[in-house]
Amino acid sequence: MILVHNHPSGLAEPSQADRGITDRLVRALGSIDVRVLDHLVVGQQQVVSFAERGWI
Repeated sequence: MILVHNHPSGLAEPSQADRGITDRLVRALGSIDVRVLDHLVVGQQQVVSFAERGWI
């Protein structure tokens, strides 16, 4: 699964809340054998990949 959400502020930098919910989703989905491949945060002119940052 690939998770994606946008930040209406236009800034793509993930918040601590984004990291926390991602960790919870990875654990919950893992319990039913669903692998999270990435979480993308979309801003106005940038996309941040959790996988590229080594967070997944």
